[in-house]
Amino acid sequence: MATRLNPYLSFNGTARQALEFYREVFGGTLTLNSYGDFGQGDTPHADQIMHGMLETPGGLTLMGADNPPGMEVPQGGPFSVSLSGDDAAELRGYWEKLSEGGSVSVPLERQMWGDEFGMCTDRFGVPWMVNIGSPQG
Repeated sequence: MATRLNPYLSFNGTARQALEFYREVFGGTLTLNSYGDFGQGDTPHADQIMHGMLETPGGLTLMGADNPPGMEVPQGGPFSVSLSGDDAAELRGYWEKLSEGGSVSVPLERQMWGDEFGMCTDRFGVPWMVNIGSPQG
């Protein structure tokens, strides 16, 4: 298996909803394992997600989980998830879905460097950056 680098998002009890939302945004195969699946079936957090992974046909991988009980997720950490490429229709579609119900800090529009760029925070508190470059060719 090749080494891969991908975002791993933490949630306070909303990982299932968030990862299902990202599957709606990006498509692909979603695998969810709950705490109950790993021997904690008779605990209050049995239905929460211990590990989830979304893999898309286009090669995107996004992982996430609910924090273990007693651990809080720090909101607004020093990260953003970045999407970039030159497929404008695909990236605008992702932008529309991710920003719906969230907040836009930088509208998706042409920037001084020539690309379309925007920043938003989705309804689960995850910050996203979308950059649409000109097709190279």
